[in-house]
Amino acid sequence: MNVKATLSPEDMTQEDLARACADAMWKEDDASKGLGMELVEIKPGQAVMAMTILPHMVNGQRICHGGYIFTLADSAFAFACNSRNDRAVAAQGNVTFIRPGKLGDRLVATAREISRSGRSGIYDVRVTAGDSVIAEFRGHSRVIQGSWLPDTDIKA
Repeated sequence: MNVKATLSPEDMTQEDLARACADAMWKEDDASKGLGMELVEIKPGQAVMAMTILPHMVNGQRICHGGYIFTLADSAFAFACNSRNDRAVAAQGNVTFIRPGKLGDRLVATAREISRSGRSGIYDVRVTAGDSVIAEFRGHSRVIQGSWLPDTDIKA
């Protein structure tokens, strides 16, 4: 649903704003779309994304290459930190791999805001496959100039 087209700015809830920002960002996100990622859920400061491990994503160990797991976590982080109508980019990202992802696994990355102050934010992302934790990611964001919905001054 394209919230931006159906609601006036004064009628938007914070959840509507997060969805409208995600819609605008998703349109331009060729990397996430190209890897077959799906935006499952978006709320202010939170995002859930999923991706299935395909044959071209496994390495010589026959497990998911860590770069793909990092990229999924980074994308969930990006949607979470851009959910308030500020444009934000990653300043830093760290991942700890806990278990391997296997061919055919559906990985789910759940991002949540830990701290937001001024132009800086900290977000944690847990990547799972079913009930197994695959990786933990921490990202630091930095707000840059601009907004996702330039027609409005609304911020969450």
